[in-house]
Amino acid sequence: MLMKWFLRKDRGLKEKSAKKELPDGVWMKCKNCGEILYRKEVEKNLFVCPKCGYHFRIGSKQYINLLLDKDSFKEQDKELSPVDTLGFKSYKDKIKASIKKTGLKDAIVCGEGKIDNYPIECCVMDFGFMGGSMGSVVGEKVKRAIYRAVDTGIPLIIVNSSGGARMQEGILSLMQMAKTSSVINLLNQKRIPYISVLTNPTTAGVMASYASLGDVVITEPNSLLGFAGPRVIQQTIKQDLPEGFQQSKFMLEHGMVDMVVERSELKKTIKRLIELFM
Repeated sequence: MLMKWFLRKDRGLKEKSAKKELPDGVWMKCKNCGEILYRKEVEKNLFVCPKCGYHFRIGSKQYINLLLDKDSFKEQDKELSPVDTLGFKSYKDKIKASIKKTGLKDAIVCGEGKIDNYPIECCVMDFGFMGGSMGSVVGEKVKRAIYRAVDTGIPLIIVNSSGGARMQEGILSLMQMAKTSSVINLLNQKRIPYISVLTNPTTAGVMASYASLGDVVITEPNSLLGFAGPRVIQQTIKQDLPEGFQQSKFMLEHGMVDMVVERSELKKTIKRLIELFM
């Protein structure tokens, strides 16, 4: 009888305590400091950790809203989409999955907009679409954006976020490096400003072409930048790499970028540069 008294059911207690379920996505963990953060607070802070300043990766839509005047963006070449020219295994399925995931046709969004009423040509890459990889469509849209900037005489801004060239398109993707790099020379000839913004990560074929050719190259804090990744480099040269290798601060100290700018200051900084150039 004494043992029965200790049983939960005999004491009128529930066998399992009811836990209040939190909706998915209410909380998020900072990848840098490990702090558990309230998602809405992080969103208000432009997806920057309020505890340590870590910049979370954001998509093309967020950058357009952050940089451009409200309702000023007019997208161009929206319907261009990749083609499985080489018949690469599962490429068509990955394209369909990325379109469904992001609502985009490829890894870059291009068009015209305004920054504090200054007209600009703007391209914004999106890492959510196959890791921001550069294929034929990305290269073609960047080329067309450059041509439009040349025709109109307005500055070009490209926000980069990429893992490199798209392997499913083989040599066709690698050709975009030369294609985009050569056409940027038209901007130089016309003395039209080109500002390149490097976000986390900007690597490989994109970094080795148009991303690093800006008149001014800006990066967000703690972004991974470079051609090959640190692990590949370390395995190749069989040496330990310096602390912070290929991070924004390291690249600034070694002359690979011009400025490291907090996300909250990005629009103001680009505006000041446009005023200076124009």
